[in-house]
Amino acid sequence: MTGNGRRSPGAISRWLSFWQRLPALLSEAQQRNLLIILLALGMTGIILFRSGGMPTDYYPGDIATMDLKAPRDLLIPDLRLTEKKRLEAERGVLPLYDYDPRSGQSIAVRLRAALTLLNSEEAASVGDEILLGKVSEILGTSLTENELLELRRNLSRDFNADVLLPFIQIQLKPKIVGNLQLFRGESGQGIVVRNLISHEETVILERPEVIDLNEALQRLGKGLKEREGVSSELAEALIPVLSRMLTPNLTFNKNETEARKRQEREDVKPVLYQIKKGEMLVREGERINEEQIEKIAAFRLVTDDYSMFYISVGLFLCIYVLFRVCHLYGLRNVRKYAPKNKDLLFLIVVFGCFFPLTKLAIFISGALESAFPHIDSIGYYYLFPFAAGAILVRIVLNSEIALIFSVICALLFGALFGNSLFITFYALVGSLTGAHYVRQCEQRSYLYLAGLRLSLVNIAMVLGLYLMTNKDFTLQLPYQIGFAAAGGILCALIVTGTIPLAEALFGYSTNVKLLELANMNNPLLRELMVQAPGTYHHSVIVGNLAEAAAEAIHANPLIARVGAYYHDIGKIRKPLYFIENAGCQENRHDKLSPSMSALILVAHVKDGVEMARAARLGEPIEEIIRQHHGTSLIKFFFEKAKKKEEEGEYQVDERDYRYPGPRPQSREAALIMLADAVEAASRTLVDPTPARIKGMVQKLISNIFIDGQLDNCELTLKDLHLIARSFNLILAGMFHQRIDYPEPVFKEKEGGKGKNGDNPNREPAKRAKDKPAEDEKDGQQDIKRLGMS
Repeated sequence: MTGNGRRSPGAISRWLSFWQRLPALLSEAQQRNLLIILLALGMTGIILFRSGGMPTDYYPGDIATMDLKAPRDLLIPDLRLTEKKRLEAERGVLPLYDYDPRSGQSIAVRLRAALTLLNSEEAASVGDEILLGKVSEILGTSLTENELLELRRNLSRDFNADVLLPFIQIQLKPKIVGNLQLFRGESGQGIVVRNLISHEETVILERPEVIDLNEALQRLGKGLKEREGVSSELAEALIPVLSRMLTPNLTFNKNETEARKRQEREDVKPVLYQIKKGEMLVREGERINEEQIEKIAAFRLVTDDYSMFYISVGLFLCIYVLFRVCHLYGLRNVRKYAPKNKDLLFLIVVFGCFFPLTKLAIFISGALESAFPHIDSIGYYYLFPFAAGAILVRIVLNSEIALIFSVICALLFGALFGNSLFITFYALVGSLTGAHYVRQCEQRSYLYLAGLRLSLVNIAMVLGLYLMTNKDFTLQLPYQIGFAAAGGILCALIVTGTIPLAEALFGYSTNVKLLELANMNNPLLRELMVQAPGTYHHSVIVGNLAEAAAEAIHANPLIARVGAYYHDIGKIRKPLYFIENAGCQENRHDKLSPSMSALILVAHVKDGVEMARAARLGEPIEEIIRQHHGTSLIKFFFEKAKKKEEEGEYQVDERDYRYPGPRPQSREAALIMLADAVEAASRTLVDPTPARIKGMVQKLISNIFIDGQLDNCELTLKDLHLIARSFNLILAGMFHQRIDYPEPVFKEKEGGKGKNGDNPNREPAKRAKDKPAEDEKDGQQDIKRLGMS
């Protein structure tokens, strides 16, 4: 670290380097286990956040959704009785007043000094302004020029200021307060008087005799006028000055009084009452009162860090076991449950987004109940998009992962809502419903249709759960039905907005994205059509074959069709080396060795993967491009090389003439492999009758099966029969026969055109040898139907 506590750039780079090398340090199984542990830790923190072991927040008047029992023996503080005793202790503290017995003496001394200065020779030798300043400084208050003039005028030369000193001290000896009315109100129960000189405190329970400033001034004025040696004029001149010098000698010490009240309040120990372990705090369906809320809150307050540690560890252990068991069960028993590390990371992100938002929504529901007391906070729970996560997982991944996700989510939602079984039912049914109705989401409008169906199921669940509580129908039921209906639409809105985000961040290809890729105006497909037109038309036909076969075996027809469109895009880089694009040109492989020709053919797979990655077609399309030839043998050039080997030119290794693979890992990739081979072979049929097509399809599928190319794609023998049947139907439609058109009715002279614009160079259709003569009449009728006669 640097001197200011920050990490140096070198330390930061080392940490980044460590996290980048972490996947290489751990095996794939260890990485998955680490992800599950991190997910369990996160979910534990979310559930226990501001829960204190009892994850249900209640307010006065709420209906308890579950039974709450005391988890252990506990002494609960009686908050109201404790507060009452503390208030009594506060009221028992008497107001503290500070008494300064030196106040009168100070005023008398200052007044004597000022009058002595005015009656001295110094006053006559200085200017009026200087004298005014000195006198004001001595008195501690500002004098006006008129007041100074009156004092000098009425002050005789033989006046002795010492006569005022004992008089003023006696007159100001009583206790003087600033506001007599306020003092009487505060001193009804008595006061504590603290002498500021001796620091002795005296408790005065009876109302003491005090005067206010006005009364003290009146006494001073009256006494001065009656004082021997003081003229009435001088007394009148001194009264305004004394009114400003006069201050209370008994003042209320508010800070010290409040401090003593706080101390007395803190000294009062809480009043406790005991609750036994297992004692019912509140019963399900009961309206909660203030006392019960205090008991629940007390359990939260007194739960120490040690207990919370055990609760956290226990909850983490349960969540981890739940994740681990469900994951292992899916791997061993669910056929298509095989999430990769990227998929687990995506699931963690979904958990990490939806559960904190749900936690926040719980707090908002409590606030809304305060703003709208006629709607219970439980009603708002049915608005929460519990099924949004399962719908998103179903669209992005598959139904098997969505099933496991729905079960885990429902259980965790129940724990999040205070172990609520009703919420578990509601979330589980909603998640399964939403995932079911988006199984073939090929348009964004399907999401809203699924949202409407989810709303209907939510309403049915609300009615069922309400009837299970055995309550009378109240106004809360329509609110709950309305929120449940809105919850389904809200799920559709959330998923619609998050699908593009998931596609961009994780590189997934959903059905919606696949539909965009299926657009023939895609730049990559247009380039394929221009650079390699034969390959383009071949890919379109392969797409039709693969889509029909996918529908027959209940695979994903959309990904099969789109994958077929792009499976040969690698041929764009060397289109003329593939026979379908050569046209009438010479075959370029005639001048190449068989091994070089094989390398060129194999390279189109690698080139296709690179182009797909550059165009961001998505991982499923990349895998189809990589797997659509599997590890099959390039038989033509292998046989050609074998002939040269027999001539003794060089040794032939069969591995050099096989595609690098891997073999198809999905049913869709296998369908494209079969469709690719069948479409290419169908071009070689001389007379493509249905029987020949059927024999060709059966032979090709058998050869690919025997070669082991279908070992990893989970296709069954029944699936292969259905695939062959669908291929036969498509190819029979492609190679259908047409009737032979008869000779034109009007025939042009040489070099001219017929009456109907027929080309004179076109030969008339010849009657087929096997066409019976009696069909001529039917042929003429067909000509009439076509408008040619």
